Amino acid sequence: MRLPYPAIALGALLLGLLAGVLGYSDPYVLPWFMIFTATLASARGLGVGLGAAFLSTLLLLLFPSFELMAAALLLLAALLAHQVGESLRLAHRRAKHLARVQRLLAEALEALPQAEDRETLLRTFPERLAALGQGGHIGVWVPVREGFRLLTSEPPLALDTIPPTGVVGRAFREGKPIHVPDVRQEPAYIGAPGHQALAELALPLLERGVVVAVLNVERNRPFSGEEVEGLTRFAQAVSLQLSRLADMEERRLLAELAQRMQSAATPEEAAQKALDLLLGVLRLESGTLWEARGSRMVALAYQGVKEPSLLQVIAEGLPYGVGLAWQVYESHSPFFTARYAEESRTVPALRNLGWRTFAALPIPSPGSPRARRVLVVGQREERLWRKAEEELLLSACRAVGLGLEGLTEKRRHQAVNQLFLELVERPLEELYQAILEEAIRQVPGSEAGSLLVLEGGEYRFQAVVGYDLEGLKAVRFSPEGMLFWYGRGEEEARRGEPRIMSVEDRPIPEISHQTAPQEVIDTAGRAKEIRANLCLPVPYKGEVLAYLNLDNHHDPRAFGEDSLQVARFFAAPLATLLHEHRTRRLLEEAALTDPLTGLLNRRAFDRYFLEELKRAERYGYPLSLAILDLKGFKPVNDRLGHATGDLALMKVAEVLQRERRNGDRIFRWGGDEFAVLFPHTPKKGAIAAAYRYARAIERLCFGEICLGVNIGVATYPEDGTTPDKLLSAADTRMYQAKALGQAVVA
Repeated sequence: MRLPYPAIALGALLLGLLAGVLGYSDPYVLPWFMIFTATLASARGLGVGLGAAFLSTLLLLLFPSFELMAAALLLLAALLAHQVGESLRLAHRRAKHLARVQRLLAEALEALPQAEDRETLLRTFPERLAALGQGGHIGVWVPVREGFRLLTSEPPLALDTIPPTGVVGRAFREGKPIHVPDVRQEPAYIGAPGHQALAELALPLLERGVVVAVLNVERNRPFSGEEVEGLTRFAQAVSLQLSRLADMEERRLLAELAQRMQSAATPEEAAQKALDLLLGVLRLESGTLWEARGSRMVALAYQGVKEPSLLQVIAEGLPYGVGLAWQVYESHSPFFTARYAEESRTVPALRNLGWRTFAALPIPSPGSPRARRVLVVGQREERLWRKAEEELLLSACRAVGLGLEGLTEKRRHQAVNQLFLELVERPLEELYQAILEEAIRQVPGSEAGSLLVLEGGEYRFQAVVGYDLEGLKAVRFSPEGMLFWYGRGEEEARRGEPRIMSVEDRPIPEISHQTAPQEVIDTAGRAKEIRANLCLPVPYKGEVLAYLNLDNHHDPRAFGEDSLQVARFFAAPLATLLHEHRTRRLLEEAALTDPLTGLLNRRAFDRYFLEELKRAERYGYPLSLAILDLKGFKPVNDRLGHATGDLALMKVAEVLQRERRNGDRIFRWGGDEFAVLFPHTPKKGAIAAAYRYARAIERLCFGEICLGVNIGVATYPEDGTTPDKLLSAADTRMYQAKALGQAVVA
């Protein structure tokens, strides 16, 4: 309650006059004038008090009892009342000022929750606190590489940036309020043009415990302790609101991201939706979600890429080791930069275009030693990454990783199901290749590979990616040799347990040389280039039907537990496919086999002859053909009976198989006629082989009858380039041999 000082003073004066008029003595009159004087001195100051004392003295002179001591007492009352009143006035003014400050801070605090994002929050509250900076200014500064940039100020300043050496920089570095009572005594003070300041207060604003801006107040009068404390608490409230907004933004982003990922049908669609959302939330210019596939990073999705040079990079993929994506792939750690051109691993096209700001983050993949997928986002202009932005991107990458894993698993099942559907529609050789190519696409870390299938007790290359199949077809592996390469034991092979081998642990080329000819495995098989290998045995009912080898030529640690998990997924369906095809092949072979001799029949001859001729045309190597007609077979059949004739044909088949060279194909053409295909063999080699077959047949005798043979030889391309011409040439020469009584005519 405010005291009625004027009424008290006037009342005391009137009472003093009344007492004097009524004739009271001085002790009864003087106290009222002293109250009058003291009241005015206390309320209005020493000058008014002295005036009141002088007036009281004049009035006392009207009464006969006046003494000079009364004047002295009046002066003393004025002095004492002034001293007491001065402290009361000061306290009153201070209380009024603090109430005004508290009201401004309270109004500003009430407005904080209304801000929907950090940018709005930081830009609006300086205007609400402008009165506190009267005679100076109040502004918000945000860090940039060269110092600090003015985000907003009230009133506006003719100053955009300041170096990091001033009071603002000190508050940012130390993370605590800095109060400078007299800037004239501060060597690091940076004055704003057109503004004279006496005191400066710099308050750090934190977001999740990290300083992201500085609230700076300058004015031409000092700050009271209460003001410093009030503004400090206000800055703390702003910091809490900044952290709350960051949390809300992250929750909203993750919720929206989950919804978009769930609506996607493919990994590519999910990646595109995630990328669009992240770039919008972070106000970034462009981004790409990369996936490591062997020696290249392939773009699953991209956004904001318009320059032809960058579009070419997207189309071709990132070569191994080029760019931040490969750096994150190896380190599995996020990387943030605002100085892209200064980094050790850059994409030349981006560096040439002057892009500065990038973030590269791993997309988590369970069990992977490498970051199989990497998110890269950025912009041309320089931008310092805030901790909240980094944490938001990391959380988003975890959500994206979960979504992509589910869609990838779905695609994997669809791919294997499609292979089953194609089982009865595609040739065996094509299916082998399709299985291998799909495995390389699906198993993380793969870029090349081979499929070796068990045939006739040996494992042979049936499909390759990244190698020379023709060069490897001549290589055969025994079960023991494949177990040596596998290196895990027969029991684990029969369980279909995949294994990983790296050049960091074992010498892959040396192991390869012990299982296959070095000159072949180093050229056609590129053994010296293999840095990591994943070998998957494919068992069926205790028998290993095949070995699937997946290779990486660049990274010794390309394969991990995630690779093994996907490889195991392929084992069971692959075993079923191989078993089905093996059964089908056995049925086909039965249809292509002569039941008496066990040799391939005329139907098989027509099929293989056409295949070998096409292969010879494609690769430019020779192909020879021999037609064999037995001599003496009719007498054996007529004189000794059909049973002996059948025995004679079986014996001929045996000696032909015994003399067969590796790679030759022998057929019973019909009746007592046989045929032989000699792939990769010129005429000279075919003639030598024909004479060897002839000598072996001529040693066969049944009773007094000995067999003989007439052989006609023809060679591609010198004797013809079509099946009919070659067959006609070989058949004609066979009849010439018969007419001339010779074993072989070529």
